[in-house]
Amino acid sequence: MKKIVDLSMVIEEGMQTFAAHWHPFVELSILGRHGLENRQTTKIVMGTHTGTHIDAPRHFIKDGKTVDQIKLSDLNGPAIIIDCTIFPNFSEISKKDLISLVDGRSVERLVARFNWDEYLGSNEYYSDHAFFSTEACEWLVENGCKVLALDTPQPDNPKNGRHAENDAPNHHILLGSGVTIVEYLVNLKNIPKDEFFLIVAPLKIKGADGAPARCFAIMNDI
Repeated sequence: MKKIVDLSMVIEEGMQTFAAHWHPFVELSILGRHGLENRQTTKIVMGTHTGTHIDAPRHFIKDGKTVDQIKLSDLNGPAIIIDCTIFPNFSEISKKDLISLVDGRSVERLVARFNWDEYLGSNEYYSDHAFFSTEACEWLVENGCKVLALDTPQPDNPKNGRHAENDAPNHHILLGSGVTIVEYLVNLKNIPKDEFFLIVAPLKIKGADGAPARCFAIMNDI
């Protein structure tokens, strides 16, 4: 018997988005109405990095691949999950830490669980999450990572914003090497196994730097 765990946020008005003008608020407007047009249709306004989404290389790499150029065979397949809840808030996960957590398994698709969706709706969600060292991200690239998925907003130090001298180094390392980043996952604590089949299905938007995605985990013999 298969178990499916939905890892995606619900898209709705009022949901939390990053506080910057390049991340618009979600707007849902009903255009077609029952009783008038006799069908419901809805206009959606949202950003390419709203809710559970992928970062394509183009997000930080000028000539990087866009969402429509990423192979589904890279995004979807066997994955492992590592428990990062052992790290304090706003702490750096080193290369040594990561190697220990991976424990010799393939990192082709790596999911990092912080249970950070528990902080959704709070200021801490964007400011206090743990993050990976640049050496850890370089190690992922060297060992064949294609997807790094997290239930935090990003793999980088949250204090290292666009005004910092070294802006988002982990994004540059990963995306610059063709690794797709999946952010804002939820419900990772409901995955009962360390290894599973990961589905990442982003909207196929031409030329896009990222896209909202429906993500879920499939496990056999539950």
